[in-house]
Amino acid sequence: MEQRLILINLLIKLGVAAAVSSTLVRSKEFKSLLFREERTFRQKIYLVLWFALPITAGVGIRIIQPSFSASDISFETALLLGVMGGRWAGSLGGALMAVPALLHGEWAAMPSHVLCGFLAGQLRTMAADKDDIWSFSPFIDQSIFRLIRRNLPRPRLFDWQVMFFTTIVALRLVQSELVRSFPRSIFSIESPDNLWVWAAIYAATVAAIGIEIKVFNSVRIQIKLEEQERLLLHARMEALQNQINPHFLFNTLNSISSLVRFDPDTARDMIFKLATILRRLLSSGEAFAPLHDEFEFIDNYLDIEVVRFGRDKLRVVKELDPASLEVVVPSMLLQPLIENSIKHGLSPKVEGGSIYLRSRLTDSKLIIEVEDDGVGMGGAQLQESSSWTGMGIGMANIAERLQVLYGNTARMTIDSHEGKGTLVRIRLPLVQATSSVPEGFYAERSSTRR
Repeated sequence: MEQRLILINLLIKLGVAAAVSSTLVRSKEFKSLLFREERTFRQKIYLVLWFALPITAGVGIRIIQPSFSASDISFETALLLGVMGGRWAGSLGGALMAVPALLHGEWAAMPSHVLCGFLAGQLRTMAADKDDIWSFSPFIDQSIFRLIRRNLPRPRLFDWQVMFFTTIVALRLVQSELVRSFPRSIFSIESPDNLWVWAAIYAATVAAIGIEIKVFNSVRIQIKLEEQERLLLHARMEALQNQINPHFLFNTLNSISSLVRFDPDTARDMIFKLATILRRLLSSGEAFAPLHDEFEFIDNYLDIEVVRFGRDKLRVVKELDPASLEVVVPSMLLQPLIENSIKHGLSPKVEGGSIYLRSRLTDSKLIIEVEDDGVGMGGAQLQESSSWTGMGIGMANIAERLQVLYGNTARMTIDSHEGKGTLVRIRLPLVQATSSVPEGFYAERSSTRR
Protein backbone atom coordinates (compact mmCIF):
# COMPACT_ATOMS: atom_id res chain seq x y z
CA MET A 1 0.00 0.00 0.00
CA GLU A 2 1.34 3.45 -0.91
CA GLN A 3 2.41 5.69 1.93
CA ARG A 4 -0.03 8.45 0.99
CA LEU A 5 -2.88 5.95 0.90
CA ILE A 6 -1.80 4.58 4.27
CA LEU A 7 -1.96 8.05 5.85
CA ILE A 8 -5.39 8.69 4.33
CA ASN A 9 -6.66 5.39 5.71
CA LEU A 10 -5.27 6.20 9.14
CA LEU A 11 -7.14 9.51 9.18
CA ILE A 12 -10.33 7.77 8.05
CA LYS A 13 -9.82 5.16 10.76
CA LEU A 14 -9.83 7.91 13.40
CA GLY A 15 -13.03 9.27 11.87
CA VAL A 16 -14.62 5.82 11.91
CA ALA A 17 -13.70 5.36 15.59
CA ALA A 18 -15.19 8.74 16.48
CA ALA A 19 -18.33 8.12 14.41
CA VAL A 20 -18.99 4.67 15.87
CA SER A 21 -18.49 5.77 19.48
CA SER A 22 -20.60 8.91 18.99
CA THR A 23 -23.40 6.85 17.46
CA LEU A 24 -23.35 4.24 20.22
CA VAL A 25 -23.66 6.75 23.08
CA ARG A 26 -26.87 8.12 21.55
CA SER A 27 -28.59 4.98 22.80
CA LYS A 28 -29.92 5.04 26.38
CA GLU A 29 -29.63 1.25 26.59
CA PHE A 30 -25.97 1.33 25.55
CA LYS A 31 -25.18 4.05 28.09
CA SER A 32 -26.91 2.12 30.86
CA LEU A 33 -24.75 -0.91 30.01
CA LEU A 34 -21.49 0.97 29.60
CA PHE A 35 -21.57 3.25 32.65
CA ARG A 36 -21.82 0.64 35.38
CA GLU A 37 -19.20 -1.22 37.35
CA GLU A 38 -21.04 -4.52 37.81
CA ARG A 39 -22.97 -6.33 35.06
CA THR A 40 -25.01 -9.51 34.93
CA PHE A 41 -24.25 -12.22 32.37
CA ARG A 42 -27.03 -10.99 30.10
CA GLN A 43 -25.85 -7.39 30.35
CA LYS A 44 -22.35 -8.45 29.33
CA ILE A 45 -23.77 -10.22 26.29
CA TYR A 46 -25.70 -7.10 25.29
CA LEU A 47 -22.63 -4.90 25.77
CA VAL A 48 -20.55 -7.22 23.57
CA LEU A 49 -23.22 -7.13 20.86
CA TRP A 50 -23.45 -3.33 20.96
CA PHE A 51 -19.69 -3.05 20.46
CA ALA A 52 -19.06 -6.00 18.16
CA LEU A 53 -21.87 -5.92 15.61
CA PRO A 54 -20.98 -2.59 13.89
CA ILE A 55 -17.28 -3.46 13.94
CA THR A 56 -17.98 -6.91 12.50
CA ALA A 57 -19.82 -5.19 9.67
CA GLY A 58 -16.75 -2.96 9.19
CA VAL A 59 -14.52 -6.03 8.90
CA GLY A 60 -16.87 -7.42 6.25
CA ILE A 61 -16.70 -4.14 4.32
CA ARG A 62 -12.90 -4.28 4.41
CA ILE A 63 -12.93 -7.84 3.04
CA ILE A 64 -15.39 -6.96 0.26
CA GLN A 65 -13.66 -3.70 -0.59
CA PRO A 66 -9.93 -4.01 0.30
CA SER A 67 -9.23 -0.37 -0.61
CA PHE A 68 -11.37 0.72 2.35
CA SER A 69 -9.22 -0.85 5.05
CA ALA A 70 -10.03 1.97 7.49
CA SER A 71 -13.40 0.36 8.26
CA ASP A 72 -11.63 -2.47 10.13
CA ILE A 73 -10.98 -1.28 13.69
CA SER A 74 -11.53 -4.71 15.24
CA PHE A 75 -8.08 -4.75 16.90
CA GLU A 76 -8.71 -1.44 18.66
CA THR A 77 -12.29 -2.38 19.61
CA ALA A 78 -11.19 -5.69 21.14
CA LEU A 79 -8.86 -3.77 23.45
CA LEU A 80 -11.52 -1.16 24.17
CA LEU A 81 -14.20 -3.75 24.93
CA GLY A 82 -11.83 -5.60 27.26
CA VAL A 83 -10.93 -2.49 29.23
CA MET A 84 -14.59 -1.40 29.42
CA GLY A 85 -16.31 -4.74 29.97
CA GLY A 86 -13.67 -7.02 31.47
CA ARG A 87 -11.84 -10.16 30.39
CA TRP A 88 -14.90 -12.24 29.51
CA ALA A 89 -16.56 -9.50 27.44
CA GLY A 90 -13.27 -8.59 25.74
CA SER A 91 -12.53 -12.18 24.75
CA LEU A 92 -16.04 -12.86 23.47
CA GLY A 93 -16.16 -9.58 21.56
CA GLY A 94 -12.77 -10.21 20.01
CA ALA A 95 -13.89 -13.66 18.84
CA LEU A 96 -17.13 -12.31 17.39
CA MET A 97 -15.43 -9.50 15.48
CA ALA A 98 -12.90 -11.95 14.01
CA VAL A 99 -15.51 -14.27 12.46
CA PRO A 100 -15.58 -12.57 9.02
CA ALA A 101 -11.77 -12.49 8.90
CA LEU A 102 -11.60 -16.17 9.90
CA LEU A 103 -14.04 -17.10 7.13
CA HIS A 104 -11.85 -15.11 4.74
CA GLY A 105 -8.84 -17.27 5.63
CA GLU A 106 -7.17 -14.98 8.21
CA TRP A 107 -6.73 -17.73 10.79
CA ALA A 108 -4.68 -15.67 13.29
CA ALA A 109 -7.32 -12.94 13.63
CA MET A 110 -9.47 -14.77 16.18
CA PRO A 111 -6.74 -15.84 18.65
CA SER A 112 -5.13 -12.41 18.33
CA HIS A 113 -8.33 -10.49 19.07
CA VAL A 114 -9.31 -12.83 21.91
CA LEU A 115 -5.86 -12.28 23.44
CA CYS A 116 -6.24 -8.51 23.09
CA GLY A 117 -9.64 -8.51 24.78
CA PHE A 118 -8.44 -10.78 27.58
CA LEU A 119 -5.28 -8.78 28.35
CA ALA A 120 -7.18 -5.48 28.28
CA GLY A 121 -9.74 -6.99 30.66
CA GLN A 122 -6.93 -8.12 32.94
CA LEU A 123 -5.59 -4.57 32.95
CA ARG A 124 -9.04 -3.36 33.99
CA THR A 125 -8.86 -5.50 37.12
CA MET A 126 -5.45 -3.98 37.93
CA ALA A 127 -6.74 -0.39 37.88
CA ALA A 128 -6.88 0.81 41.48
CA ASP A 129 -8.92 3.83 40.40
CA LYS A 130 -11.44 3.26 37.60
CA ASP A 131 -11.15 6.96 36.67
CA ASP A 132 -7.72 6.07 35.24
CA ILE A 133 -9.54 4.08 32.56
CA TRP A 134 -11.88 6.91 31.64
CA SER A 135 -9.12 9.51 31.60
CA PHE A 136 -6.80 7.51 29.32
CA SER A 137 -5.12 9.72 26.73
CA PRO A 138 -2.95 8.85 23.71
CA PHE A 139 -0.59 11.62 24.83
CA ILE A 140 1.61 9.37 26.89
CA ASP A 141 3.95 12.21 27.86
CA GLN A 142 1.26 13.54 30.20
CA SER A 143 0.94 10.16 31.92
CA ILE A 144 4.72 9.95 32.32
CA PHE A 145 4.75 13.46 33.78
CA ARG A 146 2.01 12.49 36.28
CA LEU A 147 3.92 9.31 37.13
CA ILE A 148 7.09 11.27 37.89
CA ARG A 149 5.21 13.89 39.89
CA ARG A 150 3.47 11.23 42.01
CA ASN A 151 6.76 9.42 42.62
CA LEU A 152 8.52 12.50 43.98
CA PRO A 153 6.91 12.45 47.44
CA ARG A 154 6.29 8.70 47.55
CA PRO A 155 7.66 6.25 44.97
CA ARG A 156 5.05 4.23 43.09
CA LEU A 157 6.30 2.75 39.85
CA PHE A 158 3.04 1.34 38.47
CA ASP A 159 0.92 3.72 36.41
CA TRP A 160 -2.18 2.23 34.79
CA GLN A 161 -2.27 4.56 31.81
CA VAL A 162 1.39 3.98 30.97
CA MET A 163 0.79 0.23 31.30
CA PHE A 164 -2.24 0.35 29.00
CA PHE A 165 -0.35 2.41 26.44
CA THR A 166 2.55 -0.05 26.54
CA THR A 167 0.15 -3.00 26.16
CA ILE A 168 -1.46 -1.46 23.07
CA VAL A 169 1.90 -0.85 21.42
CA ALA A 170 3.22 -4.32 22.35
CA LEU A 171 0.14 -6.10 20.99
CA ARG A 172 0.28 -4.01 17.83
CA LEU A 173 3.92 -5.03 17.42
CA VAL A 174 2.92 -8.70 17.81
CA GLN A 175 0.33 -8.20 15.08
CA SER A 176 2.98 -6.68 12.80
CA GLU A 177 5.28 -9.65 13.38
CA LEU A 178 2.46 -12.05 12.52
CA VAL A 179 1.94 -10.23 9.23
CA ARG A 180 5.64 -10.42 8.43
CA SER A 181 5.90 -14.13 9.28
CA PHE A 182 2.50 -15.20 7.91
CA PRO A 183 1.37 -12.56 5.39
CA ARG A 184 -2.25 -13.73 5.02
CA SER A 185 -2.84 -14.85 8.59
CA ILE A 186 -4.19 -11.52 9.83
CA PHE A 187 -5.02 -8.08 8.46
CA SER A 188 -2.80 -5.17 9.42
CA ILE A 189 -1.76 -1.90 7.81
CA GLU A 190 2.04 -1.96 7.55
CA SER A 191 4.77 0.26 6.10
CA PRO A 192 8.23 -1.23 6.61
CA ASP A 193 9.95 1.30 4.34
CA ASN A 194 9.28 4.56 6.17
CA LEU A 195 9.88 5.07 9.89
CA TRP A 196 7.55 8.10 10.10
CA VAL A 197 4.65 6.25 8.48
CA TRP A 198 5.32 3.29 10.76
CA ALA A 199 5.16 5.62 13.78
CA ALA A 200 1.93 7.14 12.44
CA ILE A 201 0.37 3.66 12.19
CA TYR A 202 1.08 2.95 15.86
CA ALA A 203 0.02 6.44 16.91
CA ALA A 204 -3.29 6.04 15.04
CA THR A 205 -3.97 2.76 16.84
CA VAL A 206 -3.52 4.38 20.24
CA ALA A 207 -5.41 7.50 19.17
CA ALA A 208 -8.41 5.51 17.91
CA ILE A 209 -8.80 3.88 21.32
CA GLY A 210 -8.20 7.21 23.08
CA ILE A 211 -10.81 8.98 20.93
CA GLU A 212 -13.50 6.44 21.73
CA ILE A 213 -12.74 6.60 25.44
CA LYS A 214 -12.84 10.40 25.33
CA VAL A 215 -16.23 10.35 23.61
CA PHE A 216 -17.59 7.91 26.19
CA ASN A 217 -16.09 9.86 29.07
CA SER A 218 -17.57 13.17 27.92
CA VAL A 219 -21.04 11.60 27.98
CA ARG A 220 -20.27 10.00 31.35
CA ILE A 221 -19.28 13.37 32.81
CA GLN A 222 -22.42 14.98 31.40
CA ILE A 223 -24.59 12.28 33.02
CA LYS A 224 -22.80 12.79 36.34
CA LEU A 225 -23.32 16.54 36.17
CA GLU A 226 -27.02 16.09 35.41
CA GLU A 227 -27.33 13.67 38.33
CA GLN A 228 -25.60 16.14 40.65
CA GLU A 229 -27.90 18.91 39.48
CA ARG A 230 -30.91 16.66 40.00
CA LEU A 231 -29.79 15.88 43.55
CA LEU A 232 -29.11 19.56 44.20
CA LEU A 233 -32.58 20.52 42.96
CA HIS A 234 -34.12 17.81 45.11
CA ALA A 235 -32.20 18.93 48.21
CA ARG A 236 -33.06 22.56 47.58
CA MET A 237 -36.75 21.77 47.15
CA GLU A 238 -36.79 19.72 50.37
CA ALA A 239 -35.10 22.56 52.23
CA LEU A 240 -37.76 25.00 51.01
CA GLN A 241 -40.56 22.61 51.94
CA ASN A 242 -39.09 22.09 55.40
CA GLN A 243 -39.11 25.84 55.95
CA ILE A 244 -42.87 25.95 55.36
CA ASN A 245 -43.84 23.31 57.94
CA PRO A 246 -42.49 25.09 61.09
CA HIS A 247 -43.87 28.39 59.81
CA PHE A 248 -47.31 26.85 59.34
CA LEU A 249 -47.19 25.11 62.73
CA PHE A 250 -46.21 28.29 64.56
CA ASN A 251 -49.13 30.25 63.12
CA THR A 252 -51.62 27.45 63.73
CA LEU A 253 -50.59 27.09 67.38
CA ASN A 254 -51.08 30.83 67.81
CA SER A 255 -54.61 30.43 66.50
CA ILE A 256 -55.34 27.60 68.94
CA SER A 257 -53.83 29.44 71.90
CA SER A 258 -56.41 32.19 71.52
CA LEU A 259 -59.21 29.64 72.08
CA VAL A 260 -57.85 27.82 75.12
CA ARG A 261 -59.08 30.28 77.76
CA PHE A 262 -62.60 31.12 76.61
CA ASP A 263 -63.59 28.02 74.59
CA PRO A 264 -61.73 24.86 75.69
CA ASP A 265 -64.07 22.50 73.78
CA THR A 266 -63.45 24.29 70.51
CA ALA A 267 -59.73 24.42 71.29
CA ARG A 268 -59.78 20.65 71.84
CA ASP A 269 -61.48 20.20 68.48
CA MET A 270 -58.90 22.44 66.85
CA ILE A 271 -56.07 20.45 68.43
CA PHE A 272 -57.60 17.31 66.94
CA LYS A 273 -57.66 18.97 63.54
CA LEU A 274 -54.06 20.10 64.00
CA ALA A 275 -53.10 16.52 64.88
CA THR A 276 -54.72 15.39 61.62
CA ILE A 277 -52.70 17.98 59.74
CA LEU A 278 -49.43 17.01 61.43
CA ARG A 279 -50.12 13.32 60.87
CA ARG A 280 -50.29 13.97 57.15
CA LEU A 281 -47.15 16.10 57.20
CA LEU A 282 -45.16 13.51 59.14
CA SER A 283 -46.46 10.41 57.33
CA SER A 284 -45.73 11.69 53.83
CA GLY A 285 -42.44 13.13 52.69
CA GLU A 286 -43.62 13.31 49.10
CA ALA A 287 -42.87 16.45 47.13
CA PHE A 288 -46.12 16.17 45.12
CA ALA A 289 -49.75 15.36 45.88
CA PRO A 290 -53.04 15.34 43.95
CA LEU A 291 -54.87 18.65 44.12
CA HIS A 292 -57.85 17.09 45.93
CA ASP A 293 -55.50 16.05 48.77
CA GLU A 294 -54.32 19.64 49.04
CA PHE A 295 -57.91 20.88 49.34
CA GLU A 296 -58.66 18.27 52.01
CA PHE A 297 -55.61 19.49 53.89
CA ILE A 298 -56.77 23.10 53.50
CA ASP A 299 -60.22 22.26 54.91
CA ASN A 300 -58.69 21.40 58.28
CA TYR A 301 -56.58 24.54 58.26
CA LEU A 302 -59.55 26.73 57.35
CA ASP A 303 -61.65 25.15 60.11
CA ILE A 304 -59.08 26.48 62.56
CA GLU A 305 -59.02 29.93 60.98
CA VAL A 306 -62.83 30.15 60.79
CA VAL A 307 -63.09 29.49 64.52
CA ARG A 308 -60.43 32.09 65.18
CA PHE A 309 -62.07 34.83 63.08
CA GLY A 310 -65.70 33.81 63.47
CA ARG A 311 -67.99 32.29 60.88
CA ASP A 312 -69.55 35.66 60.14
CA LYS A 313 -66.19 37.27 59.42
CA LEU A 314 -64.44 34.57 57.37
CA ARG A 315 -66.28 32.94 54.51
CA VAL A 316 -64.79 30.40 52.11
CA VAL A 317 -66.19 29.93 48.61
CA LYS A 318 -64.95 27.06 46.41
CA GLU A 319 -65.28 26.92 42.64
CA LEU A 320 -63.43 23.74 41.68
CA ASP A 321 -63.41 21.97 38.33
CA PRO A 322 -63.65 18.22 39.12
CA ALA A 323 -61.24 17.38 36.30
CA SER A 324 -58.58 19.58 37.89
CA LEU A 325 -58.61 17.71 41.20
CA GLU A 326 -56.59 14.77 39.82
CA VAL A 327 -53.69 16.93 38.71
CA VAL A 328 -50.50 16.56 40.76
CA VAL A 329 -49.21 19.73 42.42
CA PRO A 330 -46.38 20.48 44.88
CA SER A 331 -47.29 19.59 48.47
CA MET A 332 -48.24 22.46 50.80
CA LEU A 333 -48.91 24.69 47.80
CA LEU A 334 -52.19 26.27 48.89
CA GLN A 335 -51.76 26.81 52.64
CA PRO A 336 -49.25 29.70 52.39
CA LEU A 337 -51.46 31.41 49.80
CA ILE A 338 -54.54 31.22 52.02
CA GLU A 339 -52.56 32.21 55.08
CA ASN A 340 -51.31 35.26 53.20
CA SER A 341 -54.89 36.24 52.22
CA ILE A 342 -56.07 35.96 55.82
CA LYS A 343 -53.09 37.68 57.40
CA HIS A 344 -52.56 40.55 54.96
CA GLY A 345 -55.98 40.86 53.33
CA LEU A 346 -58.74 40.04 55.83
CA SER A 347 -57.19 40.56 59.27
CA PRO A 348 -56.92 44.36 58.91
CA LYS A 349 -60.55 44.50 57.74
CA VAL A 350 -62.91 44.94 60.70
CA GLU A 351 -65.95 43.34 59.09
CA GLY A 352 -63.93 40.41 57.73
CA GLY A 353 -64.43 39.06 54.25
CA SER A 354 -64.34 36.09 51.92
CA ILE A 355 -61.73 33.83 50.36
CA TYR A 356 -62.43 32.35 46.94
CA LEU A 357 -60.68 29.14 45.91
CA ARG A 358 -60.82 28.26 42.22
CA SER A 359 -59.23 25.59 40.03
CA ARG A 360 -59.71 24.81 36.35
CA LEU A 361 -57.98 23.35 33.33
CA THR A 362 -57.27 25.48 30.30
CA ASP A 363 -54.79 25.27 27.41
CA SER A 364 -53.03 22.21 28.92
CA LYS A 365 -52.43 24.16 32.11
CA LEU A 366 -53.80 23.95 35.63
CA ILE A 367 -55.00 27.32 36.91
CA ILE A 368 -55.31 27.80 40.68
CA GLU A 369 -56.63 31.05 42.09
CA VAL A 370 -56.77 32.27 45.68
CA GLU A 371 -58.70 35.54 45.92
CA ASP A 372 -59.83 37.65 48.84
CA ASP A 373 -61.91 40.80 49.13
CA GLY A 374 -59.69 42.26 51.83
CA VAL A 375 -57.84 45.55 52.07
CA GLY A 376 -55.63 44.90 49.05
CA MET A 377 -52.29 46.53 48.39
CA GLY A 378 -51.24 49.92 47.10
CA GLY A 379 -48.65 50.63 44.42
CA ALA A 380 -45.71 50.72 46.85
CA GLN A 381 -46.68 47.37 48.38
CA LEU A 382 -47.12 45.80 44.94
CA GLN A 383 -43.66 46.98 43.93
CA GLU A 384 -42.22 45.51 47.13
CA SER A 385 -44.00 42.17 46.57
CA SER A 386 -42.78 41.85 42.97
CA SER A 387 -39.90 39.75 44.31
CA TRP A 388 -42.37 38.00 46.70
CA THR A 389 -40.20 38.85 49.69
CA GLY A 390 -42.69 41.50 50.75
CA MET A 391 -45.45 38.86 51.00
CA GLY A 392 -43.82 36.84 53.76
CA ILE A 393 -41.82 33.65 54.13
CA GLY A 394 -44.57 31.34 52.89
CA MET A 395 -45.25 33.19 49.64
CA ALA A 396 -41.55 33.63 48.88
CA ASN A 397 -41.09 29.92 49.48
CA ILE A 398 -43.91 29.01 47.08
CA ALA A 399 -42.43 31.20 44.35
CA GLU A 400 -38.98 29.67 44.76
CA ARG A 401 -40.30 26.11 44.90
CA LEU A 402 -42.17 26.63 41.64
CA GLN A 403 -38.98 27.94 40.06
CA VAL A 404 -36.97 24.97 41.30
CA LEU A 405 -39.56 22.38 40.25
CA TYR A 406 -40.88 23.79 36.98
CA GLY A 407 -38.55 26.56 35.84
CA ASN A 408 -40.24 28.79 33.27
CA THR A 409 -43.13 26.38 32.68
CA ALA A 410 -44.91 27.55 35.86
CA ARG A 411 -45.94 31.06 36.79
CA MET A 412 -47.37 32.84 39.84
CA THR A 413 -48.85 36.31 39.46
CA ILE A 414 -50.49 38.77 41.84
CA ASP A 415 -53.22 41.27 41.06
CA SER A 416 -54.24 43.57 43.89
CA HIS A 417 -56.18 46.81 44.25
CA GLU A 418 -56.17 48.85 47.44
CA GLY A 419 -59.49 48.55 49.25
CA LYS A 420 -60.80 45.86 46.86
CA GLY A 421 -58.75 42.73 47.47
CA THR A 422 -55.99 40.54 46.08
CA LEU A 423 -55.90 37.73 43.53
CA VAL A 424 -53.01 35.25 43.36
CA ARG A 425 -53.02 33.05 40.26
CA ILE A 426 -50.78 30.03 39.67
CA ARG A 427 -50.35 28.34 36.29
CA LEU A 428 -48.84 24.83 36.34
CA PRO A 429 -48.15 22.20 33.66
CA LEU A 430 -50.43 19.19 33.82
CA VAL A 431 -49.17 16.12 35.70
CA GLN A 432 -51.80 13.47 36.36
CA ALA A 433 -51.95 11.73 39.72
CA THR A 434 -50.54 8.38 38.58
CA SER A 435 -47.70 8.77 41.09
CA SER A 436 -46.96 11.23 43.81
CA VAL A 437 -43.70 12.29 42.17
CA PRO A 438 -43.36 12.05 38.38
CA GLU A 439 -40.59 9.60 37.45
CA GLY A 440 -37.48 11.38 36.22
CA PHE A 441 -39.01 14.78 37.06
CA TYR A 442 -35.83 16.26 38.49
CA ALA A 443 -33.71 14.85 35.65
CA GLU A 444 -36.04 16.49 33.14
CA ARG A 445 -35.87 19.78 35.03
CA SER A 446 -32.04 19.72 35.02
CA SER A 447 -31.98 19.30 31.25
CA THR A 448 -34.61 22.02 30.53
CA ARG A 449 -32.95 24.63 32.69
CA ARG A 450 -29.98 24.88 30.33
